[in-house]
Amino acid sequence: RSKQWYQRRVRAPTLCRSNHTVTLFPGDGIGPQISESVKEIFAAAEVPISWEEHEVYPILEKNGKTRIPQPAIDSIFKNKIGLKGPMRTAIGKGHVSLNLTIRRTFGLYANVRPAKTVPGVKTPYSEGGVDCIIMRENTEGEYSGIEHTVVPGVVQSVKLITREASRNVAEYAFKYAVDNGRSNIVALHKANIMKMSDGTFLEECRKVAEKYPEIKYREMYLDSACLKIVKDPSQFDVMVMPNLYGDIFSDLTAGLIGGLGLAPSGNMGKDGIAIYEAVHGTADDLTAQNK
Repeated sequence: RSKQWYQRRVRAPTLCRSNHTVTLFPGDGIGPQISESVKEIFAAAEVPISWEEHEVYPILEKNGKTRIPQPAIDSIFKNKIGLKGPMRTAIGKGHVSLNLTIRRTFGLYANVRPAKTVPGVKTPYSEGGVDCIIMRENTEGEYSGIEHTVVPGVVQSVKLITREASRNVAEYAFKYAVDNGRSNIVALHKANIMKMSDGTFLEECRKVAEKYPEIKYREMYLDSACLKIVKDPSQFDVMVMPNLYGDIFSDLTAGLIGGLGLAPSGNMGKDGIAIYEAVHGTADDLTAQNK
């Protein structure tokens, strides 16, 4: 695309001409290629952003925990906003997910993933349209990384749910709904099976819901919600759920609008810190192919 094409379509608001510094983590696989494209588009559209680029890789400390390089940490705390490319996670071995490490490092407790029909992208849902928001708790649940061998051949993985983390994502979801003119929230769960963990999550959602009588609040089994949203996406507005459920459900909703490449997300934390990212993975088989 030409510079003029981007300028006609993506112009920075005239009231936001002051320059902003944004931290950039290019990532792995197709991440660096995507990051370069983003920088080219922003430059062509004359968006007032300066990029502060840092490589991110795992550093194993003596206590066995993983962290990212200190310059990358300092950059995010200074700039408060970042953009990251997809990061590779070893399957069944290796270090803790870099995505999880980043979320924990900066307290990014809420992952916000919109699923909205894109004009020109034809899907079975194009006519009626899709417009919903997935609010995923971002720091715990089955993704806490707490696993151990009980006896040879038996492995246990711990699902960690805390009231604080559940309350944080619920409060963000309701505030988001109010601020963005959304009218109802559904909490997705499996508290019929995981009575203590998902039960705790629902209890915190209910407490927060009481503070927002103008928002209609419902609860729904995760599997039931998967069926219903495929049949009729218009039933849903904002959905809030624990970590693993949000990971799976947001991929489902991305499929409704045309694929993971059309589904960006934002990781929101305390003190105004936010890191945005693409939902899709590193796509190593497409690296350097400009596809």
